[in-house]
Amino acid sequence: MVSSDTTPSKDQTEPAHAGVKTVWRESPTAVKSLLVGTMVNRLGGFIQVFMVLYMTQRGFSDSQAGVALGVYGAGTVLGVLTGGWLSDRIGPRLTIMWTLVSSAVLLPAVLYLDSYVMILAVIAVGGALSQAYRPASTSMISQLIPAERQVMIFAMVRLAINLGTTAAPLLGAAMVQVSWSFLFWGEAAAILVFAAVAAVTLPHTGQSTADDKNTDPAETGTSQERKASYLTVLADRRYLLFLLAMFASSVIYIQYVSALPLAVQDLGLGTAVYAALVALNGALVITCELLVAKVVQRWPARIAVIAGVGLTGIGMSLYALPWGLAALVIATLVWSLGEIVGYPTLFFAYPAQAGPPELRGRYLGASNSLYGLGTAVGPFVGVTVWSEFGNGLWLGCGAVGLLAVGAAWLGVRPVDADREASPREEPDTHARPVGRLDDTEAAADT
Repeated sequence: MVSSDTTPSKDQTEPAHAGVKTVWRESPTAVKSLLVGTMVNRLGGFIQVFMVLYMTQRGFSDSQAGVALGVYGAGTVLGVLTGGWLSDRIGPRLTIMWTLVSSAVLLPAVLYLDSYVMILAVIAVGGALSQAYRPASTSMISQLIPAERQVMIFAMVRLAINLGTTAAPLLGAAMVQVSWSFLFWGEAAAILVFAAVAAVTLPHTGQSTADDKNTDPAETGTSQERKASYLTVLADRRYLLFLLAMFASSVIYIQYVSALPLAVQDLGLGTAVYAALVALNGALVITCELLVAKVVQRWPARIAVIAGVGLTGIGMSLYALPWGLAALVIATLVWSLGEIVGYPTLFFAYPAQAGPPELRGRYLGASNSLYGLGTAVGPFVGVTVWSEFGNGLWLGCGAVGLLAVGAAWLGVRPVDADREASPREEPDTHARPVGRLDDTEAAADT
């Protein structure tokens, strides 16, 4: 007699979490190309790192060089907002391709301009275009990868970013020894490589078309209204609280490059100690984040975000301990753990799932811009507070961290896993479907 019980078993209903090798192996070609392209793009990210030195060697003053770097940073904030809007309007593929190509064409023009105002204009627009791909790239990855595997895939994205960002200054320093022009042409070449990879491998279907396949025609008017502007994002009060947590956490996080070197110097320790602390953070993130993500991917998004921002605030506050070098090492270990645990969810996985599919680009653009704003404002605030209150800055970081934890607790909503559980597009018919592991694969996967 055939049983009429069709209730799924526990194994059939629990999320299909997997390890690094399985997620990479089963990811579509488009996702793999975005990971590789992101690393290549960051590997060629020379201009921002060497902006001040380039401007001063051309005869501009230190203050003019600092303004140029600030203008570039402001451009990137506007760029991710624009990129999120474009991603929703024309689709991630076209957004990635056209913004990258445009920035590759525009940035080398700085070499041939003498007017300071014109240089600033090109730097601002070029910086915006060079970063506009970010929300579009994240949006496409989130469409092609199931929700339960997004923490892992975005940990891979962060690995690609960190590897490229770590190597870029070394490669750029070698290029400067030959010619300063190589910085601009080298970055343009890396951007064009990314654009070419995107043109060949990314699916042609725009996000709005793909996401509208299952949309009720009666809801078309509402969807069109949501696509009109960022006003719908601003009307999402819970997401605004999440953005507050993002901003507060980024203000704290960036102190490791602004106030921390001053604290190390105040203790009478050399530059080598500060460099070692930064290297410790980089080594931990690069070597441990994927391993930790295998555990964190099973956590609710709210817990992962709270753990990340909370540990970041606690770690920074520990720099106030009167333990000398030991306090510096312990504090760095704690906030590095916060970065490893929470940032794949904070920066990528949750913003990609927090809003309706047709507004995914705008939700990502908003989170990217708030992070950029925090890292732009944070150094000024941190150095100012350090100058006035010394170690009181680190206690202030702890207080701001508590604010971030509260905002994250109230702002991060449970994600609708049913809506995001499967890719909406299958551009690579030869890729192995992303699904549950059988027992043999699960045992072998790392």
